Amino acid sequence: MGRLVSVLLFFSAAAGVSSYSVTTTNADVKVKENGGVDLTCTYSGDFGSNPRVEWKFDKKGSQTFVVFNGVITDPYASRVTMYTGSNLRFSKVTREDTGMYTCEVSSSTGGLQKTTLKLTVLVPPSVPMCGVPDSVTTGKPTTLTCFDPAASPPPTYQWYKDGTLLPSDPSKVAGFQNATYKLDPATGKLYFPSAAKVDSGQYYCQVSNEAGPSQQCQAKRMEVRDLNTGGIVAGVIIFLLLLGLVIFGVWYARKKGYLPTKTESKHRSDAVYHPTSYGGDDDNGEFKQKSSFVV
Repeated sequence: MGRLVSVLLFFSAAAGVSSYSVTTTNADVKVKENGGVDLTCTYSGDFGSNPRVEWKFDKKGSQTFVVFNGVITDPYASRVTMYTGSNLRFSKVTREDTGMYTCEVSSSTGGLQKTTLKLTVLVPPSVPMCGVPDSVTTGKPTTLTCFDPAASPPPTYQWYKDGTLLPSDPSKVAGFQNATYKLDPATGKLYFPSAAKVDSGQYYCQVSNEAGPSQQCQAKRMEVRDLNTGGIVAGVIIFLLLLGLVIFGVWYARKKGYLPTKTESKHRSDAVYHPTSYGGDDDNGEFKQKSSFVV
C-alpha cells in the first residue's frame, strides 16, 4: 500500500499537479454606488505564512494595481484596506470601480495561483438622450437613438409609439407581424429600413436596470412624408426665372450704354500716354508740344 501511495505521488509531481489554490467566496459582487463592499481572496496553506499578494483591476482592457506586493497603491489608499492578509475592503465605491478584479498569490517556493471576480457598482438609470427626426421621406431608411451613459449595469432600452410598447421582435407579436422596424434592446437603436406613412407618430424611449426605477425621454413626433415633387419643380422654375432676369438685365444695361462693350474696352486699353514735356533754354522760351496721346 505504501508503495502505491509513493507511485501516485510520483506521477502527480511528474504531471505538474499542484495543491496550491486561490479562491473567492463571491465571484459576482454587486453594490450600490457610494456603498462599502468586501472582495474576498483565500489561499491554501501551501503558499506558506507570508506569500506575495497582489490585486489587479481590469476595465475595458486597461489593467492597474490596487495592491502591489501587499501594499495599497496611491489611487486607492484613501478608501481601500486589506484584512486577514488578502481580502479587500472598499469603504466607498464609485461607478468607475465597476470591472474585473484579480487576486494573485505567489510564494518563494514557486507556487502561483489567482482568482478573478466581477464587481458591479449599481447606478440607477437617468433620463436618456433620445434622437427622433422631425421628418422622414417615404421609403428612406432612418434610425431613432436612445442612450444612457451612466446606468450600471448597462440598461435595457424599450421604445414606445403613441403610448404603445414596440416589441423587440415584432414578427412574434400579434398585430406587429407587418412591421418592418428593427429594435436592439442593448443599444437603444430603433431602425426603419424603409419608412412608411404608418410609421408616423409620437416616439419615446424608456431605460431600465436593476439599480433603480426606469426613466424615459420626452415624446417627440416623427412625420413620414412623400417626396414633394411639386415643390422641387416650382423651385427649378423660380431659379430659371431669376436666371433669365439676370441675363436680361445685363443685356439691357449694355444696350443703354451703362456697361462698356467689348470693343470699347479694347479701344480704351490700346490708348498709350506719352508724358508732356515743355521747352527749356534750347527752345528760346517758346512752347512746343513734345508728346501726346496716341490711339
